[in-house]
Amino acid sequence: MSDPMRPRASLRTAVVWDVLKDALDDQVKATGSDALDVLDTGGGTGNFAVPVARLGHRVTVVDPSPNALFALERRAAEAGVADRVRGVQGDIHGLFDVVEPAGFDAVLCHGVLEYVDDPADGVRNAAKALRSSGALSLLAAGVGGAVLARALAGHFAEARTALTDPAGRWGEGDPVPRRFTAEQLTELVGGAGMAVSAVHGVRIFADLVPGVLVDTEPGAVDALLKLEEAAAELPAFHSVATQLHVLGSKRP
Repeated sequence: MSDPMRPRASLRTAVVWDVLKDALDDQVKATGSDALDVLDTGGGTGNFAVPVARLGHRVTVVDPSPNALFALERRAAEAGVADRVRGVQGDIHGLFDVVEPAGFDAVLCHGVLEYVDDPADGVRNAAKALRSSGALSLLAAGVGGAVLARALAGHFAEARTALTDPAGRWGEGDPVPRRFTAEQLTELVGGAGMAVSAVHGVRIFADLVPGVLVDTEPGAVDALLKLEEAAAELPAFHSVATQLHVLGSKRP
């Protein structure tokens, strides 16, 4: 039986995954090693860690939730990569209490900056965890996507609040503590002493299209995915993306 949630899941991660795979391939060529050391901060149950391990890399997941780390362990075992995935309880602010600085070829920081007290400190720690010329994959919620989603749902006052709020929140009931613009994220990466390699809009259309169209129309998933990929690198669409992905590289 097919999983009706699978198309939605693939649409939400495909752009980031493709960029990440290319970045890891570049790191393999740069280091001359087939197996990289990858750090996934806030990696939870392993949505990215396990697929990265399947590529043959060693992945350390740092996450504050014991339950998430337990699920990660089980997921890695089921995928046959338990020997390449290590879970450690901690967070990005206390990162070097649990891992060594300058110990990784790539760092994933996905869905973390929205929830930390000091995003700049979080990005600086991610950069410090990298070896020379290492790669940072940064994914965070975008302000514009929230504004557009609230407006299309008919919540116009909330859309305006999100547009003007310094944290990009639409109100007291907003479950996301903080959202970013592409400019804010690139400034954080640059402020941590890293060069910005690329910026991508993620879930530009996927969250706005009615589920019935994606799940039942023949060819809709593939066509929507191709549309997401085509728009991801265009700056004009970054301002309406649900998430923003920034790829950074540590200066030698």
